[in-house]
Amino acid sequence: MEKRLNSNHLKLIAIIAMTIDHFTDLFYPGFPAEALPIAMHLIGRLTAPIMWFFIVEGYHHTRNIGKYIFRLGLFAFVSHFAYCFAFGVNIIPFKTGIFNQTSVMYPLFIAVVVMWLADLKPEKLNSKLKIVIIFMLIWSAFPADWSCIAILAILQINKYRGNLSKQMISMMGWVVIYAIVSFLFVSKVYGVICLGVILVYPFLRMYNGERGKTKWLKWFFYIYYPAHLVILGILRICMYGADVGLLI
Repeated sequence: MEKRLNSNHLKLIAIIAMTIDHFTDLFYPGFPAEALPIAMHLIGRLTAPIMWFFIVEGYHHTRNIGKYIFRLGLFAFVSHFAYCFAFGVNIIPFKTGIFNQTSVMYPLFIAVVVMWLADLKPEKLNSKLKIVIIFMLIWSAFPADWSCIAILAILQINKYRGNLSKQMISMMGWVVIYAIVSFLFVSKVYGVICLGVILVYPFLRMYNGERGKTKWLKWFFYIYYPAHLVILGILRICMYGADVGLLI
């Protein structure tokens, strides 16, 4: 397969897929078992694995890991309020439930922290203490969108970096677990749709390892993500009222 896509192309695909997915939540809340919203949500499944993939690439290519972690942490903090506003979730976690209490940006941030900790030499951090801290950090993402699975999938993508087939197989192992749990305890339709993450494989196969000429695009995503959620939240209030949420 010819490698025609650079990171900018893939990130644009992720942004478009994410927008389709989120606005499907607006117009078809609750994951109804209907052909059109299912097809639109399947398109949306491209977003998470592309984000996971480039979190790993960003970790390996950043010139300053401290600034990278700080930027992602700040982004996760700002995105929390935009996410809660968009979907009608209380900004104080666990007041209305234990699932989807914050955006997927929190697991992305934690995943980078975990990768950094895992790479620390024993003389800088005791191995047993490191395991405990990493375990706690991973579980801290349980209430977020994509839960702990996002971090575990990123760790697998990092482990097999350079081997796309192994990255996809190991990532899908965790996604299947998430899909089964979602099918049994959240929504059967959502559980099945989660498996659509595998659709990203041919797109990532076309990745040529280049960033692309548009250097400002990474900053565009940092702005676009919370901005589109704010627009989503305004439309939610106009269509359904402030007290109606969009999540299952």
